[in-house]
Amino acid sequence: MKMLSTLQTPRSLSRFSLLLPSAVTTTTSSHFSSNSLPHASLSDQSTAVPPQSQILSIRHSLLSRQVTAVDLAQSYLTRLRLTEPQLHSFLHIPDDSAVLAEARELDRRIDGGEEVGPLAGVFVAVKDNICTADMPSTAGSRILQGYRPPFDATAVKRVKELGGIIVGKTNLDEFGMGSTTEGSAFQVTSNPWDVSRVPGGSSGGSAAAVSARQCVVSLGSDTGGSVRQPASFCGVVGLKPTYGRVSRFGLMAYASSLDAIGCFGSSVADAGILLNAIAGHDKFDATSSKQDVPNFLPHFVSESSLGSKPLKGLRVGLIRETIDDGVDSGVISAIREAALHFEELGCSVNEVSLPSFSLGLPAYYILASSESSSNLSRYDGIRYGNQVFADELDSLYGNSRAQGFGSEVKMRILMGTYALSAGYYDAYYKRAQQVRTIIRNSFKEALNQNDILISPAAPSAAYKIGAKKNDPLAMYAGDIMTVNVNLAGLPALVLPCGFVDDGPAGLPVGLQMIGAAFDEGELLRVGHIFEQTLNKFRFVPPIVADSIA
Repeated sequence: MKMLSTLQTPRSLSRFSLLLPSAVTTTTSSHFSSNSLPHASLSDQSTAVPPQSQILSIRHSLLSRQVTAVDLAQSYLTRLRLTEPQLHSFLHIPDDSAVLAEARELDRRIDGGEEVGPLAGVFVAVKDNICTADMPSTAGSRILQGYRPPFDATAVKRVKELGGIIVGKTNLDEFGMGSTTEGSAFQVTSNPWDVSRVPGGSSGGSAAAVSARQCVVSLGSDTGGSVRQPASFCGVVGLKPTYGRVSRFGLMAYASSLDAIGCFGSSVADAGILLNAIAGHDKFDATSSKQDVPNFLPHFVSESSLGSKPLKGLRVGLIRETIDDGVDSGVISAIREAALHFEELGCSVNEVSLPSFSLGLPAYYILASSESSSNLSRYDGIRYGNQVFADELDSLYGNSRAQGFGSEVKMRILMGTYALSAGYYDAYYKRAQQVRTIIRNSFKEALNQNDILISPAAPSAAYKIGAKKNDPLAMYAGDIMTVNVNLAGLPALVLPCGFVDDGPAGLPVGLQMIGAAFDEGELLRVGHIFEQTLNKFRFVPPIVADSIA
């Protein structure tokens, strides 16, 4: 096991020619191109090639033997090692020999004419609060430093069964509690678009890894926006499925009624294919749904096969409260441009008011903190967690938790314990649950009148590292766009829709699309068409633009 923080910063990324599968034509039955073109300047964003599925392109290239799995693995490992000293996306990576051994076995199976899974040869990164049997799983916390679970999370198990190669465990805010990945006990991850800025959180490492093409896709977790907000900050696609669509078995619990394992990709198709791989009922998670998981692949048609108004008749509701005061003007402009693009595609776009929208943030932090105070009680140095020796049992518990948990986790445990305490339960927890019902009903009503709802994924683009670290209320306010979706248990897709003029090459802005429960297919269909027809932008960060042909 290697910690990448010991590697030297590369002098230049452009000196290395990194291997990528060749492009192939996109149809519903053939394969997408994995071409990723360098990001054009904000003043010259004309006719960019839309992002294509790297997963399908890799599969085509491997099966046609245009490239070997070993060559592909070496290519990604090279890029990972070149960029990692600047980004710190990963907490743990396996030895190259282990990854290459998996690639050689895949080559052997393909050469022998054996069937291989739909994720064969695909590099997948996994957030470090999702259990992996062959790698440490720390949740970004000192209390679990060095912990190796005896099993794989169901989502990880399914990725492996379908041929995916786990490239490493990504950095996160401790136990998922944070919005910047600065809350990790081990290191701070940087944004590939500007290394002086945060990648978002808590799944910042997973988002940064996909953005910098250190992997093809990645798994994250979303309790209040922890997939969608970093997707927006890093210019990638982030998908939070309906609560219960993906098994939570093996996900270290933060707030059990809100947690969801989500997907990152550089295209809508890749995020959808990964969701197809991990979704479905699991006997080890009583909250996982038994609803059938549809095949999302037919939704990912080529741009050339789309008509002039491919979304004609779709009703889109722009949530008025999300483009109001407190949202950066550049973000509002990008979202309004996205709304105009929907109209060009044939949609009817109307503003929708959700008066209960502002109530979501306080209700979320009461509920999430309350559930975390219960869930994290297991980390006491005896059942789970590193133990600090003491003569008395109470001291052992207290010292193990005091030295193992970081300040943000301690604060949320205290807030949650207070909200659940006798005399305060009705005033806080019960009232927050009542607000949750109001929010769920308001979404239901809005989605009865609209097919999808749209909003920004965050009130701003990525901000500087340290800018909000000492102002927790300002950091919490950044979750205003996303927490309501978790409270309602709905699916949401974030995809990049534009830029704000900041940083060395602009900073990406994410559009959030919200759908009805278990309607991920419609979100993926609409998101794919939006993405394929948005020809003004390329979302490849400067750190890797020169090295991607």
